[in-house]
Parts: sequence; C-alpha cells; structure tokens
Amino acid sequence: MFASIPSVLCRVVVLGLALSMLGCINAPGGVAPSNVPLEGRSYQIVGRTEGTDSSFWLLGLIPVTGSNTTDKALRDAIEKKKADALINITVDAYAQWWIVVTRYVTKVRGTAITFD
Repeated sequence: MFASIPSVLCRVVVLGLALSMLGCINAPGGVAPSNVPLEGRSYQIVGRTEGTDSSFWLLGLIPVTGSNTTDKALRDAIEKKKADALINITVDAYAQWWIVVTRYVTKVRGTAITFD
C-alpha cells in the first residue's frame, strides 16, 4: 500500500504542473479621448471598430513572431473602417498560455471618424 503513494503523489504533481502552464490573463491598458488632436476640426462618425496585434512565444522566452504593439492594433482598427482617426479609445491586453506556446495580444477599440 505504501509503495503506491509515491506513484500517486508523482502523478498529482505532474498534473498540477501541467495545469499551471495553462491559462490566461486580461489587463486593462488605458483609455484616451482620441489618437489625434480634434480641436478646431469637424468630423463624421463612421462607426465602432476594433483592431488587434499579437505575438507568439515558445516557452514564454523565445519570440516566434514579430512584436506586439498598441500602434499596430490602432492602425488595424482605423484601416478596418477606412477612417482617419479614432475617438473614445480603450486598450486591453491579454495573454494566453499553453504548455509550450504563449500568445500576447493587444486589442484597441474605439469609434472611427473621418475629417471633413
């Protein structure tokens, strides 16, 4: 009976380690009224949009893809609506961990506008 305790304990530890390498986290990144000065400029609202940028890493240490930037996510959101700028901007960041791969994502949401 006592001989099987180390075997069971070993399995529990391995399972615990495997589960600890899976998960995700979501963190707020910020809020901004606009990405360009609006004073003295008139504009038309195009609609709500969002853009993302992400990067993948092996073992959380070795980058596999390019960098993950807020600027790229902002440009992605603007290009989706063929707009000039964004207002009412929010930024969130999150990470997803799998056993050997980690994905870091930046998401920008806002209202797309075009200047008159």
